[in-house]
Amino acid sequence: MTGYPATLPLRHRGERSAVGRSGRATALRRPSTSSRQLSIHTQSCPQVRLREQLNDPQKAVDAQTTAAMLQAAKPDREVGTRAASAVEKRTNCSAQQCFPDCRSRSCVGLCVSACATTFKGELQPQPPPRGGQHAPPPERDGLLRLRTGGETRRQALRCPGTVALKKPTSPVHRRACHFDQRCGPGRRSGSARETMWKVVFALTLLGGACVRPGSAKEPKGHVSVVVVGATGDLARKYLWQGFFQLYADQVSSGHSFSFYGGALSDAETARPVLFEILQGLACPQGLSQDRCAIIRDQFLKLAEYRRLKTAEDYAALSGEMGQRPTQEGLVEAGRLFYLSVPAFAYADVADKINSTCRPPQGAWLRVVLEKPFGHDLDSAQVLAAQLEKFLKEEEMYRIDHYLGKQVVSQILPFRKENRMFLDPIWNRHHIDRIEIVLKETLDAKGRTQFYDQYGVIRDVVQNHLTEVLVLLTMGVPANRTSSQEGLSNKMAAFGALQQLGRSSAVIGQYEAYSREVQEELNKTKDHVSLTPTFAGVMVHMDNSQFDGVPIFLISGKMLDERVGYARVLFKNKVFCVQSPDNAHCKPRQIVFYFGHGDLKYPAILVSKNLFRPAGVAQGWKEVMEHEDLRLFGLALSDYHIHTPVAQRDAYHLLIAQIFQGRKDSFISTETLLASWGFWTPLLAALSHQPPRLYPGGAANGNMLDLQAQGRELAFVSEAVVIPQGGPGAAESFQVMQGKFRSSDMVSAWAEELVNRLAADLQAAAEEAVREGGQFHLALSGGSSPLALFQRLAQHHYAFPWRHTHVWTVDERCVPLTEPGSNFHSLHDHLLQHVRLPYFNAHPMPVQLNQRLCVEEDGGPLVYERDIARLVNASSFHFVLLGVGFDGHTASLFQDTPLEAHGDRLVALTESPVKPHQRMSLTLNAINRAQRVGVLVMGKGKHDLVTQLSRVKDDPKRRYPITGVRPTAGKLVWYLDYDALLG
Repeated sequence: MTGYPATLPLRHRGERSAVGRSGRATALRRPSTSSRQLSIHTQSCPQVRLREQLNDPQKAVDAQTTAAMLQAAKPDREVGTRAASAVEKRTNCSAQQCFPDCRSRSCVGLCVSACATTFKGELQPQPPPRGGQHAPPPERDGLLRLRTGGETRRQALRCPGTVALKKPTSPVHRRACHFDQRCGPGRRSGSARETMWKVVFALTLLGGACVRPGSAKEPKGHVSVVVVGATGDLARKYLWQGFFQLYADQVSSGHSFSFYGGALSDAETARPVLFEILQGLACPQGLSQDRCAIIRDQFLKLAEYRRLKTAEDYAALSGEMGQRPTQEGLVEAGRLFYLSVPAFAYADVADKINSTCRPPQGAWLRVVLEKPFGHDLDSAQVLAAQLEKFLKEEEMYRIDHYLGKQVVSQILPFRKENRMFLDPIWNRHHIDRIEIVLKETLDAKGRTQFYDQYGVIRDVVQNHLTEVLVLLTMGVPANRTSSQEGLSNKMAAFGALQQLGRSSAVIGQYEAYSREVQEELNKTKDHVSLTPTFAGVMVHMDNSQFDGVPIFLISGKMLDERVGYARVLFKNKVFCVQSPDNAHCKPRQIVFYFGHGDLKYPAILVSKNLFRPAGVAQGWKEVMEHEDLRLFGLALSDYHIHTPVAQRDAYHLLIAQIFQGRKDSFISTETLLASWGFWTPLLAALSHQPPRLYPGGAANGNMLDLQAQGRELAFVSEAVVIPQGGPGAAESFQVMQGKFRSSDMVSAWAEELVNRLAADLQAAAEEAVREGGQFHLALSGGSSPLALFQRLAQHHYAFPWRHTHVWTVDERCVPLTEPGSNFHSLHDHLLQHVRLPYFNAHPMPVQLNQRLCVEEDGGPLVYERDIARLVNASSFHFVLLGVGFDGHTASLFQDTPLEAHGDRLVALTESPVKPHQRMSLTLNAINRAQRVGVLVMGKGKHDLVTQLSRVKDDPKRRYPITGVRPTAGKLVWYLDYDALLG
């Protein structure tokens, strides 16, 4: 028989003793063998206090204190002995003398507890009182030496297996050697009373105090931890440190552990690398160096490397994970896999885990996944579908380390604890704006291959900052431990987010980034990356609580400082006429300060003119002494500040929650897809947008300052172009004028091109109104002019809309109320935002007599008569056209019989794509205009622009756009650099 004795002659204080009555000592059965460690009754057990003194090297007790504590700890009358101590220093001993045969993994916890005990003298129990002889318990072998009257007596306390510990040199190791323990079978001798006292002493020295059967609510057993990608950068910096902290926290909990580092490399190559990582682990806070050395030594013994490449490798690992606890008589509690691998490998690894590494029934499986979880909504859906084939939702832990930051993890508790103050003001009537900011000073070197595919929005904004946004705006769950309630509230917050448009964001890129991409990705010197390294986004919510409150999400690399925070700025309706420094006039704000920056430490700050917050949580403190520092317009003394007593790494907190099975700080499939659904349209809109270049660091000045204009976000300063190629290179980034197909051409980056076109339109309108009192503008449909419409609506307030008539160049044969209608799009993006008289809007009459585009209804003729009646000589002042990928313009396609239109101004046409029926201005109407602008944008149009530049005469009208040649007017091509240069 191996393991601890089935019964231990030890009872709780307060139990009625059977000693002296039945001739036997009261026995308490040990907990389940799945634990292998004694459960601790911490509520009413005085020995716990003794253990806390003995196990803390900072609180070494002297002999008299020890004797007094033992006297208080023992049962008063039944035991009837008292403890004394004799100070006897030993300096020439080792842990091998203490535990020469302690080799089992299940024994490690006890060995560590014993070796870490600080003890300055040996305990010397007194002889039992006269009277009452007790039958001795069955004899067993083993060794626990306690000096009693000059002789050494023995009592068994065993652990299965054998593995010698390394010889220690620390004082803790030496002090632990006032007793010796050997694991193995044996006999017990001596009286029952002496035996009982020896067990009391042994449990005290081992860090155990009172044994209570069935004290754990769930069986504690063996936990296997597997880090896949164990020698990578993330594992080296954070993961192994987090698991070491977990082991240090749980070493006395009753669980036993195995740690496996897995990767694709062979063991001979990777094992030394893993061992080097583990040897460099830092001691957790609150743990002495001596005890840390012991625990680290045991952690190293529990860790091993395994190659994990094939299904056979995973099957062998699973066999090892199942065999080890079985051999030692343990029960498997669970298996934890941490996938620190690229996202494309998730499905394959999950498949192998599912097919070969599932634990036995009753044990849990938890698989941790690191971001990125996709590149956009489509890829995220594909990855989610792949993973759900192999893993259940409750088995997946998608980790966002930002949710493990101490301040972020306290946002919901803070809101709940202070709801009496916050509920009346946490809404649009009192909040002016919310800022969520993450600034970095580093560049992207070393991560360029990843970063150039993702950029700052995918890397930081879509996940970290969005999670903080949701925590600030979601409903506070009544029960924070309820994952379902938290998920429901988060989904409600996502559902309230208003869709982002192109004008909702600005992007930038530090000057040296493209050069870094060229060097690290072996790109040519003329390669220019459009990946943003800076982004500012303005978000609005469509609910009654936050309607109209701008929420700014800002992040970037190569900025002036490293800092992260979420700031809720409240409206201040007080105006101080003569005392601007009065507390009532100062900013009213709550700041969740994630760390770094001027403050240096994480904290929650509440301005004193708002309210005094309740205590945040256990482990936090209020800062009473303030530095001479100002933060967000206030001195630190103007804030109530709470900060963690001890700073903890985010991975430490999250790994502990994974071990506990808590999912409230992790990303679910639903919230993941909701987040990608919110961000993907903006990412698509920005994909061809050139970012503003900035030099980096303090040299950025005010280049990246932002301002909100209605629902549009823009840079405060005008565009400043920083050339990347030395003298003369700046010309390639400025607005460029030239010739294209023998006509005038304006070319620039998309944003500047749209600005230039809007300015040209306003100049033409003002000139026409001055000369004739009216301006007739014909606008085409499609996606190209949408950015122009927004620019006109939100920036050109001096545009003479009251004297402008807006016509449509072409229209789909659908009701004007449907989203597919060109006029519907024109109305939503422009007309409803400007002061255009109702009768000055002229949609094409595609629906007459409750029918769509029927020749007999004469819709084209009706529109032509309106043009002739209102437009002088049927000559528009400005016609804006686009060009399709096939070279069509307006709704004039390759197969359209253009010659058949003759002198007509409007005609019905057929499109090769649905809806097929269209109504369009003819080339005759277009060429009568005083000015025609052709807007072409995007890399997708580059091949078309190249072809058009080579086609001079096109009699067959393969490209209908080549038929645009104003008779007496002027043609101007507006080409962005993507379309022109590719």
